[in-house]
Amino acid sequence: MAKAKPKAKAKPKATAKPTTKPAAKKPAPAAATAKAKATATTVAPKQPSKPGKPATPLAVAAPAERDPTLLRSLRSAIYKVTDLAASKAFYAAALGREPYFDQPFYVGFDIDGQELGLDPDTSSTTPGPGGAVAYWKVDDIAATIAKLLRLGGTPMQAPHDVGGGIQIGLVGDPSGNALGLIQMT
Repeated sequence: MAKAKPKAKAKPKATAKPTTKPAAKKPAPAAATAKAKATATTVAPKQPSKPGKPATPLAVAAPAERDPTLLRSLRSAIYKVTDLAASKAFYAAALGREPYFDQPFYVGFDIDGQELGLDPDTSSTTPGPGGAVAYWKVDDIAATIAKLLRLGGTPMQAPHDVGGGIQIGLVGDPSGNALGLIQMT
């Protein structure tokens, strides 16, 4: 009798390996790349365009060339109040924080770098509708006020120091709205 040959163990079937490489990324067309770069670097708002004409970006001075008389950013909103204690309690609860500055003549809350101020001096502006003033941050308050007056603004409050080297002033816009200016050193 012949010896039976041992059965060969079955080899596991190999899984098929992909024979193609993943597709390489195709470079974006030059026009699309240029448009993306222009979009990423354009920071100026666009002027309204006339029908059929494309909008053009407004000129923006580089930081080193910035005009010190331009309005830079909103910095503070100051509300005139008749009851400073009640207003302070109201805003502390509404904001979920205590004021960073708390004096009988002014209460200030810092909200992520912006200021909400409560001012009990109602001798020049009364509380209620029209009793809040937004203050624009400027580099040179005296020069900015002079420029706004040349542009048709009206003087409301000369620049003056309110402590800590901070100066504020008011100019009326052509409609009589109080435009607050603040220069911080």
